[in-house]
Amino acid sequence: MKVLIADDHWMIRASLKHAIERLQGSFEPVDAASFQEALDILRDNPDIDLMFIDLVMPGLSELEGLRTLRANYPDIPIAVISVHEDRDHVLRAISEGVIGYIPKSAEGAELLRALTLVLNGDVYFPRDILQGGRMRSALPMEPTKELKPKATALTAREDQVLELVGRGRSNIEIADELGLSPNTVRVHLRNMSLKLKVKERSELADYRPPSIPATRSAT
Repeated sequence: MKVLIADDHWMIRASLKHAIERLQGSFEPVDAASFQEALDILRDNPDIDLMFIDLVMPGLSELEGLRTLRANYPDIPIAVISVHEDRDHVLRAISEGVIGYIPKSAEGAELLRALTLVLNGDVYFPRDILQGGRMRSALPMEPTKELKPKATALTAREDQVLELVGRGRSNIEIADELGLSPNTVRVHLRNMSLKLKVKERSELADYRPPSIPATRSAT
């Protein structure tokens, strides 16, 4: 697995590499210290499987940097590593389609659990932050409209995956047809499930955008 680790502090990069090496047998890390360096590396390394990205790095503002990476490389899963430990930042990152949000203050056992989930194609978000456990100020009763994850804002690639799921394709068949790895397909399915608020694959297969009514043959 080839993993881009982008953080402007070398100690964070070294710590992440050490932790991932404990969990992942075949692991090839690639380092970046800024958003521009990350973009340059991605351009020269089309085989990168996963990104760990610090939100605060030189070159671009935090969300602008994340959006740029997502826009240019929508098929590469991104997990955020951040000093920000508030619900607003987690929700904003989720709305941009990341598969994980790992606080830099996470202790050893929790960090390894988060990395294990993300490396295996699952998602990780800090439940205590989302529930308000580490907020420095009182949470509003509900998130403001701009902070709610966009429930149906699928990417173009997610639309393709959703269409093939609706046709009954397996993950391996979807991967072959779209030129992706099965792990990337699993990540897209996880992200779509979060965005569309569905739990079962059958619900994804039956999903239709609100403006397009489902049509079924009479039996």
